[in-house]
Amino acid sequence: MGEEKIILKIHGEERQYERGTQFLTIAKEYQKDYKDDIILVSVNHRLCELHKKAKKEGEVAFITTADKTGRKAYRRSVTLLMQKALQNILGGKSFVRVMYCISQAYYCELPDYGSPDEEFLLKLKKEMLRMADEKIPIFKYSVKTDDAVELFRRYGMPEKECLFRYRRSSKVNIYSLDDYGDYFYGYMAAHTGYLKYFDLQPYAGGFVLMFPNENPKEVAAFKPSEKYAETLSRSREWGHTMGVDTVGALNNAIASGRIQQIIMVQEALMEQRIGQMANMIAARDDCKFVMIAGPSSSGKTTFSHRLSIQLSSLGLKPHPLSLDNYYLDRELAPRDEDGKFDFECLEALDVAQFNRDMSLLLQGETVSMPSFNFKTGKREYKEKELRLGQDDILVIEGIHGLNDKLSYTLPRESKFKIFISALTQINIDEHNYMPTTDGRLIRRIVRDARTRDTTAQKTIAMWNSVRRGEEKYIFPFQDSADIMFNSALIYELAVLKIYAEPLLFSIDRDAPEYWEAKRLLKFLDYFLPVPPEKIADNSILREFIGGSAFHV
Repeated sequence: MGEEKIILKIHGEERQYERGTQFLTIAKEYQKDYKDDIILVSVNHRLCELHKKAKKEGEVAFITTADKTGRKAYRRSVTLLMQKALQNILGGKSFVRVMYCISQAYYCELPDYGSPDEEFLLKLKKEMLRMADEKIPIFKYSVKTDDAVELFRRYGMPEKECLFRYRRSSKVNIYSLDDYGDYFYGYMAAHTGYLKYFDLQPYAGGFVLMFPNENPKEVAAFKPSEKYAETLSRSREWGHTMGVDTVGALNNAIASGRIQQIIMVQEALMEQRIGQMANMIAARDDCKFVMIAGPSSSGKTTFSHRLSIQLSSLGLKPHPLSLDNYYLDRELAPRDEDGKFDFECLEALDVAQFNRDMSLLLQGETVSMPSFNFKTGKREYKEKELRLGQDDILVIEGIHGLNDKLSYTLPRESKFKIFISALTQINIDEHNYMPTTDGRLIRRIVRDARTRDTTAQKTIAMWNSVRRGEEKYIFPFQDSADIMFNSALIYELAVLKIYAEPLLFSIDRDAPEYWEAKRLLKFLDYFLPVPPEKIADNSILREFIGGSAFHV
């Protein structure tokens, strides 16, 4: 009697396979149709690793290293490869910390080894490439959560051990490469043969593990923003000082009743930083325009209000201004390559009118200020006039605030530039850093559902477009800022999960956004909840969950 056959629909065509055929075998048949390596598979809209077997009929789609999901799996897999190669080289001194992502690279440290030089990193790279050539399988197996805690204790991974003490699930998936096992937050490649494109170089007392970006077969150049790195490093040092630098440590603080103190201390620290910025601005006699820019869901509006209060306490008279008020009338807005309105580009603003108004204000003239009616898509004037006296200052917020093409007629000394972003200060554990974009996406999901009646599915669907706009119009100008401000709060995801989880659970399994929703739900599951009643009404977090003292 022959093997039982099942039908799989691939590329719109039905194909017969023996039940139990490994997806790795099927992917090899179709690899010729793809420029980039197939690294994962989608079966009936659910992600699977290639070592899985086809057990029932359904629709199959392939995920390559050029896809967002595939790129993440590739990076996780290379990280595991690096960890195993370090063990091969250093033996028991193989402990490595993956700290954060910077310029398409992971910044890593070797606490027990010190600062690695180029010679050491070349040796590490050669060992990684040797292992890649051998195509060593990466296995996944499931263990009881209690056994995982004991495993991580033996491996000397206290942060993972702490993390899984709060794990609700009775099982944990472990990835194994030779005799080395670890937990990773997401899917992995089937074997090391996929992991050929990476590089290593010393950086800031540790080293960076560099990855491809848009071209999956070419390692992206390492071009770090020094201000970004400095801001993130300072924030993480503070978290370490507070004893809250991982999710497990945060959960310990919540469970032990210390979270209220941590909330108050961090809010106080943030207010202190805002006060320091206000003093810097007040010390510059020629400064008339505070330009604030940052990516989506950075808390720009609340920050501008809190900065204005600090400026007022120093005797200045701040006037908040949103660049949105200078949008061109909707029918005049430029369109993108798909023929859709492009409201993200600089040309969507009436740059000429903005410069005329700002120049007149700088000269001491009275100017009629516009406001944009988003319902009608028209700019309006409602008899709101402004004149800048000696103590008056404009606090201008908008995505193009740091681009000098926006304010080309204004003298540089008249502008104080602030870049604001939510740079996550804690990691999941030793080897799983927490992407800052995940925090901002969850912020936006919660805020948009509350203020714009936008579903989580719609917010996720447009997130890639939002991110493309940020990469094009915001991040290239971050180093031109006079100062960078981190608006992330160590405890915020423990609060946001209460609001975000129901929104994410509402996404249907068949929706294209389901994968991302499931990933975010798994991410939020690591956190113990913190009730919102503990959050002050002037907190940046209130901009997203509601109850703010400001009109945001």
